[in-house]
Amino acid sequence: MTVVGWIFVVIGGLFYGVGGLGLYRMPDIFNRAQAGTKATTLGTLSTAFGMLLIHPEWWARLLLILVFIAVTNPIGSSTLIRNAYKSGVKPIEGTDTSVVDSIYGEVEA
Repeated sequence: MTVVGWIFVVIGGLFYGVGGLGLYRMPDIFNRAQAGTKATTLGTLSTAFGMLLIHPEWWARLLLILVFIAVTNPIGSSTLIRNAYKSGVKPIEGTDTSVVDSIYGEVEA
């Protein structure tokens, strides 16, 4: 069980690495936030699951961490992106392929 747990920890580390690469490679804040948020969420879930397999007595702490990450990560990312958009940051040309812009009317031109 310990070997499988460490495999999940390594997978989580790979997600963190891919997230860091996404932060470096993506062209604007909207794509960077998405890459960072997804990678850290998946990396944390995988790492915590691996730690659960290695140390099953930590289940309550890991559950608390997972709930905290699952709730705060999307809210924080959404808040950052929404405020960037409202402050006038525009997507890079060619990356704005959204069909629905639900906060367009809230932004003063």
